[in-house]
Amino acid sequence: MKQVNVVVLLGFLLTKVGAQSLDFAMADSLYRIGDYTKAINAYAKIGDEKANLQIARAYAAQNKNEKAIAQYQGLVENYPENILAQFELGKLYDKTKQYTLSISLFKNLTETTAQNPEFFYFLGKALQATLDYDKGNEALQKAIDLDSTHLRSIYLLGKYYVSIEEPSNALKTIELGLKTAPNNVALLNLKALTKFETGVYEEAASLFERLLELGETKPFIYKKLGYSLVNRWRYKEAKEAYKQLGRVLDYQADAYKGLAQVYFQEQKLDSSETYYLRSIEERRYSFDEEYRDLGRIARLKGELKKSLDYYTKAWEENKANPFNYWQVCILADEYYKDPKVKLRYYQKLLTDFKEVMPFMKERAQKRITELKEEIHFGKD
Repeated sequence: MKQVNVVVLLGFLLTKVGAQSLDFAMADSLYRIGDYTKAINAYAKIGDEKANLQIARAYAAQNKNEKAIAQYQGLVENYPENILAQFELGKLYDKTKQYTLSISLFKNLTETTAQNPEFFYFLGKALQATLDYDKGNEALQKAIDLDSTHLRSIYLLGKYYVSIEEPSNALKTIELGLKTAPNNVALLNLKALTKFETGVYEEAASLFERLLELGETKPFIYKKLGYSLVNRWRYKEAKEAYKQLGRVLDYQADAYKGLAQVYFQEQKLDSSETYYLRSIEERRYSFDEEYRDLGRIARLKGELKKSLDYYTKAWEENKANPFNYWQVCILADEYYKDPKVKLRYYQKLLTDFKEVMPFMKERAQKRITELKEEIHFGKD
């Protein structure tokens, strides 16, 4: 009799396990084809740890992040040993920019599972996002120490060094990543920017050209490539880069400005002036830089009044820049004969710009004294 009961019990259990396997197979099938709502209902009928994990994933796949997080949190609370659920919850915290929660979770994971570079990467990323760069960089470096090919950690650490202008550390970190992935566009971009910002324009140009070969055609690449080529006296190629920039919607003004700078370097002042004017016509925001450059061209051409007018326009476009008005003062001093007119310009400079640079302030004060003496003795 007992033997019969055992057989019956085993049969019941096998039938139940088989049914549950079929239920899972059906729910998994719904999940794989993206029918997430039906999949969630199917998993809910099963109700075990694995099914609850799949429910959380289904909510996440639908971008129902609040429901997904709540589901993951319940799962982690009920099954605290489920590292996978914790990891996926942490990634969801990262996705939704809940960095404080992300830090807490990944800090715990790095303490319990100290050899996983992914955990240190997400911890470092969250710490950087909260501006705790020292601890963030330490975590990223730990990820790299565990896996020297961990490109996302390498990128974030390299990006940080670029941002604080530490080119040697930036390049050391970036090169480590490029050993593994020589065509990684994110790392190549960082390297190009580092070379560009440190004035190594020949190498910067080669890197920007490589990015274009890899299909990266963002406007800033053409812009910085053009500038790099100009600074290596490769004027023909620079013009081509700026022409390519001009084919990008809303970047015509930048392209014309770049071409103006090339022609200026070639000492073709008339062409340079033409392109600066075209840049101004295209631009939809402040263009004090263009007017300032036009003022410089006019000065070189000996057109003093025209130069004064351009610098005055530059100042009118950006009255917060004391340099623009300083140039107005210098040119007004040269152009006008009446010392009273000249005096008003310098006095306005000191009145409007309380924090003017020391050399400007000293020169202006000296010139004011000279002009007052000239006016005084002129009356006599």
